[in-house]
Amino acid sequence: MTLEFFLTSLVVVILPGTGVLYTLAIGLSRGFKMSVMAAVGCTLGIVPAALASVVGLAAILHTSALAFQVIKYAGVAYLFYMAWGILREGGALDVEKAPDVKSTYKTIRDGALLNVLNPKLSLFFLAFLPQFVPASVANPTPLMLSLAAVFMAMTFVVFVAYGACAALTRDFVLSRPSVLVWLRRGFAGTFGFLGLKLALSDR
Repeated sequence: MTLEFFLTSLVVVILPGTGVLYTLAIGLSRGFKMSVMAAVGCTLGIVPAALASVVGLAAILHTSALAFQVIKYAGVAYLFYMAWGILREGGALDVEKAPDVKSTYKTIRDGALLNVLNPKLSLFFLAFLPQFVPASVANPTPLMLSLAAVFMAMTFVVFVAYGACAALTRDFVLSRPSVLVWLRRGFAGTFGFLGLKLALSDR
């Protein structure tokens, strides 16, 4: 792994996206432990895209408009679902003092699906990983797998840090119901905007 790969990956991971927003929302509403579960889910959601790029399956999304559109609109629908879920009672920003196994599983599942249903993630890995594989490498697969693993590890660490920051402000937010209401609207609106942006994108 080169310093260039590390710095580029760090910038990509730090930039706010659906995974970061989701982890922040969970950290604010359910505390640090559940934000870690959200980070686990978002990180696991990278696995299909990373593997697809390594074996070349992501090229199908690049060449097949139908395949891209199917996955894209599934992702759009899920982003809108997340926006609605945040707004409704019992959604992602609903306060839970003692999350059970079921809510832990749901937190991981929702985080994973946010990335699994994002076709741009596969295209990103398809374009990103090969740039850091020297032409002299006879078998690039092991190196690309290791790079993908490093990227996932960085994602997890950064998302946990985001979740920790959100959890630190949790008591302040929960003691002010009006702030929580506006946060709920803000997160829901952002997910809705990202869904609309994805729906209007070509690639």
